[in-house]
Amino acid sequence: MLRKMVLFLALSGLLHSELTGVLDDCFCDVESIDIFNNLKIYPRIRKLTERDYFRYYRVNLKRPCPFWPDDGHCSIKDCHVEPCPESKVPVGIKSGNYNKYSQAANTMSDVVECQQAKELGAINSTLSNQSKEAFADWARHDDAQDHFCELDDETSPDAEYVDLLLNPERYTGYKGPSAWRVWNSIYEENCFKPRSVYRPLNPLAPSRGDDDGEGFYTWLEGLCLEKRVFYRLISGLHSSINIHLCAEYLLDEGWGRSVWGPNVQEFRQRFDMAETKGEGTRRLKNLYFLYLIELRALYKVAPYFERAIVNLYTGNAQEDGETKDLLLHIFNEIKAFPMHFDEKSMFAGHKLEAKTLKEEFRLHFKNISRIMDCVGCSKCRLWGKLQTQGLGTALKILFSEKEIKNLPEHSPSKGFQLTRQEIVALMNGFGRLSTSIYQLHHFRQLWKEKR
Repeated sequence: MLRKMVLFLALSGLLHSELTGVLDDCFCDVESIDIFNNLKIYPRIRKLTERDYFRYYRVNLKRPCPFWPDDGHCSIKDCHVEPCPESKVPVGIKSGNYNKYSQAANTMSDVVECQQAKELGAINSTLSNQSKEAFADWARHDDAQDHFCELDDETSPDAEYVDLLLNPERYTGYKGPSAWRVWNSIYEENCFKPRSVYRPLNPLAPSRGDDDGEGFYTWLEGLCLEKRVFYRLISGLHSSINIHLCAEYLLDEGWGRSVWGPNVQEFRQRFDMAETKGEGTRRLKNLYFLYLIELRALYKVAPYFERAIVNLYTGNAQEDGETKDLLLHIFNEIKAFPMHFDEKSMFAGHKLEAKTLKEEFRLHFKNISRIMDCVGCSKCRLWGKLQTQGLGTALKILFSEKEIKNLPEHSPSKGFQLTRQEIVALMNGFGRLSTSIYQLHHFRQLWKEKR
């Protein structure tokens, strides 16, 4: 009983006294986010991600790791991902006609594309095959300039549909050198670490006994806003994933069934102030910071989805209409939130310097998305790729404000565009952050009940 009381007080102290107040680099407080998310956003985003348009994600889990020799996939049974049979995928999704547009807009688009095809056909007949390939390479290069992620080729024979509801993110037992190497590569090689800093950025790495973490955060605060934001985004994503693993932990396995649920001891090891030498609360605050960044991206992209021509297409008209209504309802709640992150201060310096820093920012994050193909556990790889792509899509939105404002109301093929893959990753990724913040509240409630 005494041990339980001590553990309760430690956890309560973490979630009440330390994790509170205004977040760094923005003017929002933790308490306001808790109320807003848990009462207004979480119930709706959970329903949204259960709908057909958002539950099926096409992903290639067989891409080789581009950075080091493959050390083999996790053999633990819970690491396995069960792909979705084509017969189970809604016809509008698997046909590739998930282009979000109304019938009138698609008809208009068909006419325009037909005319363009005739014109391009006349031009291409005078070009050599080498020139055609060069034009195709240029087109692919242009398309990639706005992407913050390495996107899977959905036409690849190795790409498969996965039902996210049947392959939930949870603790699989995947850990050790393979998992450590992935996170170490993300932190050490992609988080703008100054050469003068010798302390590992990776929270999984062993730290020196006399290191209280303060020196580490002193240099972090000395970075420019953009580089500080980049580190906090990665740390927030890492924290969110860890919360999911703690909340869906394998508690018991026997008699032919597995029991999954919250593991408070595991949560404490990752976030308690004493266990983490003061870093646990900072990690959780980075989660809230990431939540605000993605929330801001959703606020910015709302006009894209509010156009009448946009339809979240699965082939079921009633389902599609209800899904869009729910999405727009979420956008309306987000618009009413009074404390959005102000991204205008980012990349606001000298034009050339800002452009260079933005490109460096984009390439660093794109590199992180490629590291996700090095994750040995298939289920961890699936959710890592999805959440990384969700954050990458959010960044793409934040850096495309002018393009979104200038979107034509009735043209489906001009200006800013999102693929279905990006839309699914964006909303599911934000859904994971929303779930993490809700789970923090749940951990607190669990220990109140055990007092």
